[in-house]
Amino acid sequence: MCGVIGIVSHGAVNQLIYDGLMTLQHRGQDAAGIMTADGAVFHMHKAKGMARDVFRTRNMRDLLGSAGIGHVRYPTAGSAVSEHEAQPFYVNSPFGITLVHNGNLTNGEELKRELFKIDARHINTNSDSEVLLNVLALELERAAQGTRNLTPEMIFTAVRGVHKRCRGAYAVVAMIAGYGMLAFRDPFGIRPMVFGRNETMAGAEYAVASETVALDVLGFKFERDVAPGEALFIDFAGHAHAEQCAVNPKLNPCIFEYVYLARPDSVIDGVSVYDARVRLGAELANVVRAMPDWEAIDVVIPIPDSSRPSALELATKIGRPYREGFVKNRYVGRTFIMPGQAMRKKSVRQKLNPIASEFAGKTVLLVDDSIVRGTTSREIVMMAREAGAKKVIFASAAPPVMFPNVYGIDMPTPSELIAVGKTTLQIATEIGADRVIYQTIEGMKRAIRGGNAAIEDFDASCFDGCYVTGDITPQFLHGLAEARDASRGELVGADQ
Repeated sequence: MCGVIGIVSHGAVNQLIYDGLMTLQHRGQDAAGIMTADGAVFHMHKAKGMARDVFRTRNMRDLLGSAGIGHVRYPTAGSAVSEHEAQPFYVNSPFGITLVHNGNLTNGEELKRELFKIDARHINTNSDSEVLLNVLALELERAAQGTRNLTPEMIFTAVRGVHKRCRGAYAVVAMIAGYGMLAFRDPFGIRPMVFGRNETMAGAEYAVASETVALDVLGFKFERDVAPGEALFIDFAGHAHAEQCAVNPKLNPCIFEYVYLARPDSVIDGVSVYDARVRLGAELANVVRAMPDWEAIDVVIPIPDSSRPSALELATKIGRPYREGFVKNRYVGRTFIMPGQAMRKKSVRQKLNPIASEFAGKTVLLVDDSIVRGTTSREIVMMAREAGAKKVIFASAAPPVMFPNVYGIDMPTPSELIAVGKTTLQIATEIGADRVIYQTIEGMKRAIRGGNAAIEDFDASCFDGCYVTGDITPQFLHGLAEARDASRGELVGADQ
């Protein structure tokens, strides 16, 4: 999960891209980068940290040009990001290209070997985004057939080549020196990408981004989602070109975007994220009402922030008071994307503090968006009990997370997932709750599809184990788990 943005304008874009990254900051807090294009000259600044810390006035002054791309990074492999893996990435042959990428290639290592042994291209980092950039550069070289004058059709031919070689999830924005901005999405539409337009006195301006909220904040009118497999090319003269570049594309958006990742004020593939979370609450209410003693619940309390719409709708449906029982410190990072269990556990109490009067002597139904590792849930239940709760029931607006995610979300190994191999009673015991309640997979899909009936299915692999790209084997997952364990061991050793 990362945030990407690209803009072709008629004036300076450095501030626009910065503001867009601030809007997308929830999608990644480990590194940030901006590249601007001033004609055929690129200007770039990137570093570890949040956007507000990475970019200073002196950096912004150097980001000249009327087109550019930006990125906020979240580490997909669960390891700490290095300075070199911050995006955008750049290659200068055969055309100057910079690229930002949201997602994860499932055949990245295979492509890296091919690029080195067959295509004589060297990858300098462990990032699959650099692999993707080099594949795009190679396909552009082949499509150009020796000419130095790229046409939109050549560019779309190159994207078709990328689709044939790359597997996994990718929403990409790239800038080609002297030509324009290219954006494309994987053939399954797993990671989101939206397209917007702004009419000015100087002519049309265009933007692409991970979420509609970025377009809203920057004043661009949402045009549509970039379709799965589709490529958009916006030349520096302001002309937009679009073409479907995949064979048999199919929309399977990541369902976790709606459950947790995206901002509630975004609309992804025709589905309002906020409305989807409200419907998740309604579906969860049906599960709660199936409990034999559900009427003993005194109060419904959300775990801020993303579970609020679900908790409020659930409380309404079961006829119980909704209360804000936790106050959130907004100056602590999101625990889900912080590396290491120790840091994650430590930050929970820095981040949340209970209002004792809302818990004292009550049977409390706590509602969270999901339960992944259980570390945060355990701390929250403990805080509720310390605040005087008589009983604590913990409800998840999402089903049990049972399988690794290989498309860009940091939960790759079953050993880290609390629900694997356990009953709900065992999970409740482990997190210290009197009972744990989960959403059903059918209810989750029904709730989100309620916003767009045209979505036939989702990537819900972390819940149901069905990997839509069709290339994930047990051997692949085993190798991923081993690599993560090795990486985690290196990080622990470094801490010591």
